[in-house]
Order: sequence, then structure tokens, then C-alpha cells
Amino acid sequence: MSGHSKWSSIKHKKGALDAKRGKIFTKIIREITVAAREGGGNPESNPRLRLAIQKAKDANMPSDNIDRGVKKGTGELEGVTYETVSFEGYAPGGVAVIVEGLSDNKNRTTSEVRSIFAKRGGNMAGAGSVAFQFEKKGAFLVSKESITEEDLLNIALEGGAEDLTSDDDFFQVTCAPQDFDTVRTALTEKNVKIESGELSSVPKNTVKVEDADTARKILALIEDIEDNDDIQNVYTNFDISDEILKEIEATDK
Repeated sequence: MSGHSKWSSIKHKKGALDAKRGKIFTKIIREITVAAREGGGNPESNPRLRLAIQKAKDANMPSDNIDRGVKKGTGELEGVTYETVSFEGYAPGGVAVIVEGLSDNKNRTTSEVRSIFAKRGGNMAGAGSVAFQFEKKGAFLVSKESITEEDLLNIALEGGAEDLTSDDDFFQVTCAPQDFDTVRTALTEKNVKIESGELSSVPKNTVKVEDADTARKILALIEDIEDNDDIQNVYTNFDISDEILKEIEATDK
């Protein structure tokens, strides 16, 4: 298991979503605002807004916050104008990285992301140099404690999913982007608890990380980038074994 799913699994183990709830709220509100600005304030006819609102609900965001975000996007309330930014680069070990964000100052965000890559032993690359190694998919993370692989596979495939992969603690269900809502509905109707669900850039192939030192550098780079307020998503194609992750966890305690 690798890339998006592995990083999501690591974040859940660390409890990062709870520890950074304020920062998570900020990022989701930006996504809601931009989605409403670009596609209108009705989630029924705006898939991007519908997904952003679902993320907000999954994070237990108050409905008033969600409503304000939508109204800022539609112009009913005054708000900051954000633009989409994206970056590509490489982490230590030749691991590909895609960064997506929403910024009110593209030059500042570019400078900050470039600085993080340099500080953590990676480097920025030109547009298109990394993106071809990924493809857009719907991706759902499900805890292994909540369901068996066979049961989840049957539900997922019947609901239109394409694949099911796993690591020590989580299953990842993937589907075509246009089937995202259908698969989410199929899972929730069968009472499958979804830890996270999003449209993701999933790596076509992965880069195996052979040692804990390199793995630690990769994870530090990704975490620093994700910690930036302007960054919404980070995708990567690393393949770090569970044994190496456990070694890192043991030494970091």
C-alpha cells in the first residue's frame, strides 16, 4: 500500500486531524468558498461543493461555518479571493510529489513551498514533470477493525468501485471520479464507516523506500507542506513498508 492511502493512514494513527482541527477547518472553508464561487451555492448541482460540505461534516464543522463559507463564495458575504495553485517536485529517494492549494498570494505560497522542498532535501520540478505518474480516483479509507476484507470487497464492487488495497490498519477503496458519489452511497447504506473519502491523485506506480532514514525525511517534507495554511492536498508515490514505519514510530516515541 502506498501514496495517498499510506499517508492518510499515518495521519489517522497520529491523530493529526484532531490535533490540527482549527487548521483543517480553515482549509475546508477555503475549499467550500472556492467551490461555491466557481460552481454556485447549490451542492445538488455542484459536485465539488457537495464533496467539500461532506468533508466539513465529517470533520464535525458547525453548520454556521459551512453556510458562511458558501455565502462568501456566492458573494452574499464579503470574503478573500483565493486562486488555485499547484506544484510538482521530488522528495528524497526520488519520490514524486504533487501539491495542490488555494492561495490569496500565489508568489508567497510558491516561495514557501519551494523553501520546504529545499529544507527537507527535495526539489521543485516543472509543471507536468510529475503529474503523468498519477491518475485521478475516488479514494475511501476504511478501518480494518470495522469490517472484513471479503465483506468490504463485495459491497465496494457492487457499488461500482474498481479496486481494494490494504495495509496493517486500513483498507482503501478506489473508484473512477464520476462514480465517487455512487460508491460513497453504497458504503454508507451498508453502514460501512468511512474514515476519509476524497477525490485523490493516486500513483500509477510506486517508489520503494528502502530505509527508515529516507522514509523519515519524506514524511517530514510532506508533513511540513501539509502544515502550510495555503495547501489543501499532497499526493505522493512512496511505498514505505509497515516494518519501516514501525521502526520510525518506535524511535520517535
